[in-house]
Amino acid sequence: MSSNLPWLLVLAGLALLTIGGEGLVRGSSRLARRFGITPLVVGLTIVAFGTSSPELFVSVGAALSGRGDIAVGNVVGSNIGNIGCILAVCALIFPLRVSTQILRVDMPVALLAALVAAVVLSDGRLGTGEAVLLLAGLVAYTTLTVRAARREQTLSVREEYAASVPAPAGSIGVEIAFVAGGLLALMLGARLMVDGAVAIARAAGVSDAVIGLTIVAIGTSLPEFSASLVAAFRRQPDIAVGNIVGSNIFNILGILGAAGAVEPLRAYDLRAVDLGVMVSFTLLLLPFMKTGFRLQRWEGALLLAGYVAYIVHLVGRTPAG
Repeated sequence: MSSNLPWLLVLAGLALLTIGGEGLVRGSSRLARRFGITPLVVGLTIVAFGTSSPELFVSVGAALSGRGDIAVGNVVGSNIGNIGCILAVCALIFPLRVSTQILRVDMPVALLAALVAAVVLSDGRLGTGEAVLLLAGLVAYTTLTVRAARREQTLSVREEYAASVPAPAGSIGVEIAFVAGGLLALMLGARLMVDGAVAIARAAGVSDAVIGLTIVAIGTSLPEFSASLVAAFRRQPDIAVGNIVGSNIFNILGILGAAGAVEPLRAYDLRAVDLGVMVSFTLLLLPFMKTGFRLQRWEGALLLAGYVAYIVHLVGRTPAG
């Protein structure tokens, strides 16, 4: 295999994942609006989950290919990057106001999910029973979120989501085509990215886990990066922060749960430091958000510095065993 081919596979896979995720979000959100679902509920569920669709397809595809380290590394690395890179950069651009809903419900759930993931993955395995419990947690969290949002939404929050969630346009056939095309692009893109990442790991002499924690995690997190950056520039903090916190919850409960449900996962090259960094970033975010109910620029800079230090650590890490 040519030395450049694995990177071309990753780039082609990334392009298809980005296009597929955008098509899925656009088509499904417009279909939901067409059937009378409010922008707030669409934003909290379909859009939030849709931006995580690249991670979902990559992790499930890796699980089916017997690449548990990539499947799990993708989730752990994405959660670390979502806080240490994406949310940090957004805070550097514009200090982010944090709603009481996120502090009271979403952040505690995100921290609990990170702790549960650290516990169940501490032995390097995720069984089917554990995966099903994670999926059950996702159903409970989604139900709680939608009910709370409907009960407590303010005018400003409704306006933010109405501006960010597209209204129906054109025929229903076009929207269905967006969904179908998006799913097809996601499936093909996930396969290309996993194949390319495995080839890169072998050529570079690094573990699948490191590739999952870096190249795959960063690549599949680009939809969240794009969505949160746009929201930050538009001064829509509820979407910028909620997208990241919700994505981290979905990554663990939904993606890790789905991947483990289709195939028990083995991730022996994932280390305690990786799980510890994921939990630490989530834990650190809570007091940062509580200071004046804002994520300030200096706090974003500190998170970004920690993320860079972690990436440097991964670059110099040798495979286990």
